[in-house]
Amino acid sequence: MIALYRWWVIAMALKIAGATWDICWHFRWLRDDLAPPHMINTVGTVIVIGLVVFHTYTGIGADRATLRWMQWGLGIFLVAAPLDVINHRINGLDITAWSPSHALLYLGTGLMSVGLLRGWARYGGGDRYYYPITCFLWFTVLDNFLFLNQHQEYGVLGLAAWERGTPYAEDILLQFAADDLGRPLDWIAVESFTLPVPDWVYPTWAVMTGLGTLLLARQLVGRRWTATTITAGYLVFRCVAWGLLAAADFPISTVPFFLLAGAVAIDLSFRLAPRIRPFAGAAVVTAVAYLALRAQQTYIAAPPADYWSVLYTVVMFAAVWWGISYLVETERGRRLLSRGQTMTGARESTTPKP
Repeated sequence: MIALYRWWVIAMALKIAGATWDICWHFRWLRDDLAPPHMINTVGTVIVIGLVVFHTYTGIGADRATLRWMQWGLGIFLVAAPLDVINHRINGLDITAWSPSHALLYLGTGLMSVGLLRGWARYGGGDRYYYPITCFLWFTVLDNFLFLNQHQEYGVLGLAAWERGTPYAEDILLQFAADDLGRPLDWIAVESFTLPVPDWVYPTWAVMTGLGTLLLARQLVGRRWTATTITAGYLVFRCVAWGLLAAADFPISTVPFFLLAGAVAIDLSFRLAPRIRPFAGAAVVTAVAYLALRAQQTYIAAPPADYWSVLYTVVMFAAVWWGISYLVETERGRRLLSRGQTMTGARESTTPKP
């Protein structure tokens, strides 16, 4: 059973490697279905399909609830993949991370990750690498959410490169983006291509989904410095990828170093009394993350951000933190979770078939 989850680690690593290369690829060239990053991602997806089919027909390594998460996630992903191809056949550009077809791909991957984490927690406890693999699986969830923010992280440097007269993108890609807006190839067209969402999105998304994922990981894993460990691993990966891509003369991005400050704040917040933790913790974590982002923007580089968004981001993050604490730490919340697991068949194991 442990070997099956090791294969999951390989599959998810391939998918992340392919996706990381893919976004910088499409900041340089127009859509290409057979681009090398797509092929790496496809190899990972094929392994995932094989694993889900194996779990389904043998019942090994997955109870019914785990299997349902995996099946629904894979199903949504496999529906989204051809829709994404059709979308880009029509629209050409593959760089818009914030698109409906891409959202379905992220949703499918996210649901699979829920099943994967649940299955590993249930069956992987005896493995000596249990904690590192657990952190890696949470890393995949973090990367899945923060992938959308990479559009802004590549875009801010891409726009700066165009302003310097040394654009990363080939001429045909920039012209296509301009034609799509019905404009000449000017600053407005390039800015719309490289930074397509409002400035409040980047910090709010980073806190709500990125730090929200780390908060959930810290709450469920229950070990000190879990959020910091996962974030450090993510940033090391991003820095290594940055170096490799820069050496190969691909477009480069900013790296969200400010997340590390937020992750440390999450881990330290668990020293607060449980009754005040969701609200005091949310205030501290959100403030620290925004201040760290401002410092990174000033001294290194970061996408543009609307810092007034902190006023509503902190409220939403406090609500999320309170909800997680209620479900995990209170008797009534645990009963609700247990009832939901029963409805999905979580208490019934699928018996192996001959």
